[in-house]
Amino acid sequence: MTLTPGWCLRSDCAPLREERWPGWKITQTQLALALGGLSVPLVSSWESTTRPRVPPLVRVDAYALLFSTTRSFDASSPGLLNPAELDEGERRAMNELMAELRQLRNAALRAGAQVAGDHSPETAPISEGPWRFKLGEQAAIVCSKLPEEMLRNMPYSDVDDPDYIEMLTYSDLDALFELYGHLRASNPDSYVGRRFAHKLTRVDLQSNLAVLGGLDWNSLTQTLMEELDLPVRQVADWQTENGQYFEVKDGDTVAQHRPVLRNADGRLLLHEDVALFARAVNPWNREMTVTICAGMYGRGTYGAIRALTDYRLRERNNRYIASRFAGREAYCILMRVPVVHGETLTPDWTTEDHRLFEWSR
Repeated sequence: MTLTPGWCLRSDCAPLREERWPGWKITQTQLALALGGLSVPLVSSWESTTRPRVPPLVRVDAYALLFSTTRSFDASSPGLLNPAELDEGERRAMNELMAELRQLRNAALRAGAQVAGDHSPETAPISEGPWRFKLGEQAAIVCSKLPEEMLRNMPYSDVDDPDYIEMLTYSDLDALFELYGHLRASNPDSYVGRRFAHKLTRVDLQSNLAVLGGLDWNSLTQTLMEELDLPVRQVADWQTENGQYFEVKDGDTVAQHRPVLRNADGRLLLHEDVALFARAVNPWNREMTVTICAGMYGRGTYGAIRALTDYRLRERNNRYIASRFAGREAYCILMRVPVVHGETLTPDWTTEDHRLFEWSR
């Protein structure tokens, strides 16, 4: 179908909703649900005739996937299919729609149209993706406390010290700092708290949970990996050589993925970590979510966080998980996190070499 020029989903993409298939009329409510549970007012803002807003690129591509086949709306709960499930004709329709919609979006941007989220076309809006919660929902970032034997050697970590700094007692401080700022910016109307795993309350456990760090220190990571029945297991035996790895069970196949360390002048330096990003419905409150970001080392945890907060890569990674996992109750990605000259690099989930394993339910 040919879409009209300019951007306003009312004039450009409403035909996808209202006229794409004869006899079918998709409502904004159905569309919002199919796109991963977006708000109807957000979809409506894209179709406004008075103050149209340009959707982010990840949503434009999701439109193309969604309207490539009626199977997106066949089930009782509409949703995005995995692109790998499309047949040849559906894949051709998706590619044609994607090219046309992107062309229209680019033309609108050149004409000065307002972009939803007021972001540059090259970067993803901070209000998109898994780290955006529903209006007013509470979120808790859960870390472990550093072991007492480590804290004894750190200044200002004694609660009785007049210069006590509580943040110094948290593990995965880089990841915590990165995620806390992102959550506060993308959820300005929500309370975002930081918590120790051993001090969680009932209210914390039934909120949106972001759990940082591996199971060797963070007890909630262990609990959730068992509760969610993930096909990934973390083994952190630090007393045994090569006893640190993620184990993946895929059908009858079991694989182990280990970090890569190299000897440099008698020191072992981390060259590549392995990290898990897992997202699911909160098992203790189905209206909320849980997200696990855990590396074998702190570098991996930080890399798993950066995958969806780094302004240079978050749109690409958001687009990838939207196309692969929209509408799924649970999913996970096991990834490589490169470390180059001491710098932790952000994984690119669209690069097959960075993805070690993925799964969804």
